[in-house]
Amino acid sequence: MILPEKISSLIADETYRKDEIGMSESSILIFEDKVLKIGRHNEEADNECHMMQYLCGKIPVPAVYAYETADEKSYLLMSKCAGRMACDDGYMSCPAMQCKMLADGLKKLWSVDVSDCPSDMRLAKKLKLAEYNVVNGLVDLDNVEPETFGEDGFKDPADLLRWLYQNMPEEEPVLSHGDFCLPNIFGIHDQTTGYIDLGKTGIADKWCDIALCYRSLSQNYSGRYHGRACSDFDDLRLFRELGIAPEWDKIRYYILLDELF
Repeated sequence: MILPEKISSLIADETYRKDEIGMSESSILIFEDKVLKIGRHNEEADNECHMMQYLCGKIPVPAVYAYETADEKSYLLMSKCAGRMACDDGYMSCPAMQCKMLADGLKKLWSVDVSDCPSDMRLAKKLKLAEYNVVNGLVDLDNVEPETFGEDGFKDPADLLRWLYQNMPEEEPVLSHGDFCLPNIFGIHDQTTGYIDLGKTGIADKWCDIALCYRSLSQNYSGRYHGRACSDFDDLRLFRELGIAPEWDKIRYYILLDELF
């Protein structure tokens, strides 16, 4: 593998394994104490690096060792997160601890002062990005929920996009991860120890992360990613840990919005 010179010098001849978890299109190489993420160079890749640097010392994000671009690819070398993913068997077998950890992760995000945050991911920006995907045929129709499109759903991605523009909810701006799914959150016991895949991170509605966290929990417990269903999924547990009542309309909105990415 040919790597940019700076990246190559920092990893030398260290051994690694490839990460097979999650749905990122990037290649993830895991070394003993660092991780190399190789993907397409685009705005999202740049935002991930910038937000890691911005959030260093505010919440537990990987330290950036190097960020290089070459031949339309980005190379992000970072430190390894402590703990284990929220979809690890240890968490899946203990949903009470898992939801405590995820709620802690959301609260840590919301505690960050966003007055100088360099990334704005509110709906005005997200809907434009979604529109680009729709117009350019980039919506992955093989990876959407079966009920989103079709006889009882929306006619096509353009139809869904129109509905999203017409039904924009009032936003409660906080620091949002943007893809708050179980493989992207690390923890030790009931405390969050790391966030990864920060390309969509920025100021956004708090219900965006809540919605994607809720969806990720329900999908993991349904057996979609583990090959086995778990019977003890409590769809209100996360909200009890957060101390808030679910706003199902907003949750549905942000899950539908994510179908266009």
